Amino acid sequence: MPIRAVMFDLGNTLMYAVAPDMWPEVIHRGNQALMDYLCNLDILTECDTFTVEFNQRLHQYYAERDKQMIETSTFLVLKELLAEKGYADVSDRVIRESLDEHYAVTQKNWKLEKDTVTCLEALQQGNYKMGIISNAGDDRDVQQLVKRFGIDSYFELILTSAACGYRKPHQRIFELALEYFNVRAEEVAMVGDTLNADILGANQMDMYSIWITRRAEDPTDGELPVKPQATLKTLDQLPSLLQELELGLRS
Repeated sequence: MPIRAVMFDLGNTLMYAVAPDMWPEVIHRGNQALMDYLCNLDILTECDTFTVEFNQRLHQYYAERDKQMIETSTFLVLKELLAEKGYADVSDRVIRESLDEHYAVTQKNWKLEKDTVTCLEALQQGNYKMGIISNAGDDRDVQQLVKRFGIDSYFELILTSAACGYRKPHQRIFELALEYFNVRAEEVAMVGDTLNADILGANQMDMYSIWITRRAEDPTDGELPVKPQATLKTLDQLPSLLQELELGLRS
């Protein structure tokens, strides 16, 4: 059955971290910007300790979501923490704006892969439907990144775990993408760098799984715990792979 639609992961697939080892520092600066925003509005009175508490709460949230594959959002984490600290009357608008300050910092650590646009152009010319399926705690952050890089026009769907409540490899997030495009799983290729999210999820759905290894972490020196149906180093190899599949040169 020919591939009609291609789903992409975002982080470390279409874009990459400029300084991956600096993420703790980047997150800290993002949290500081969030706290400064709330303190400048005289909303917070515990400005010296709130950044640490928010960071701790985020780590708890990350650990829990990775166990359950259920996503709430950083918005709800922040809203709940503020309420617990006695700031239950902070408006959703202000919470959203403070998070925007946070992501304005972290977004600067992402850069588009040099072959992303040429790959997407080739697939667009090949009339493939394209979407993004991303594990992320904030939907707006993802939408802003895709638009900032100027690649939003290539995608009919940008689906995040924050928006739908389910994280890859949970079956439901893939089902939602299939329902949106009205295609069968066998007609879809999933392209991503993470074996236990992108590849496992695609395999469970009978999608054609394509592992991008350029920035992937190989979890073992031996046999892979999750086997992709195809392995590519870079995105610029993807159009020719899909053409081979169409011609029946690969199984």
